[in-house]
Amino acid sequence: MRKESAAGGAGPSIIAGVWQGAVGTVAMSVVMLGAQRLGLMGKQPPEEMVEHGLRRGLGVRAGETVENCLAVAAHIGFGASAGAVFAGLHRSVRQPPSAWTGMVYGLLIWLASYSGWVPALRIMPPPSRDRPGRPATMILAHLAYGGVLGGRLGRPPQASAGGRGAGSKPA
Repeated sequence: MRKESAAGGAGPSIIAGVWQGAVGTVAMSVVMLGAQRLGLMGKQPPEEMVEHGLRRGLGVRAGETVENCLAVAAHIGFGASAGAVFAGLHRSVRQPPSAWTGMVYGLLIWLASYSGWVPALRIMPPPSRDRPGRPATMILAHLAYGGVLGGRLGRPPQASAGGRGAGSKPA
């Protein structure tokens, strides 16, 4: 969904960014779950992060089911929020997003997270010390996230489908 901003620039709406960020997170999760089935992942990073936050941050020990549900919600929430930022960035530079810009964005998220704040908070080791296979999987997963996010937000609105554009949330 493209709208004119108050400053006159066109670009994807923030709401479309939220929606497509969530869709991109699902694509990313498919990659992560496939890699887990191949034995490349160990504990999923969103699970590691939630466990760290609950146990070390809050001193709470929740059951595995609760932690898994919170991990899914946190992962989708983070991806949706990052999608909103991506849409906002494209609105501010007045350039349409694409799968390529989305993939670069996904790699930047991976770099800032897995080589930045995640090891700094001692949630997980940096990629150079992580279990074999997980860093490459997470790079691929972030490329999938960004490709879906940017590709879907960058599609022109379609006259069919009831006038909804590619970045629109279905009714």
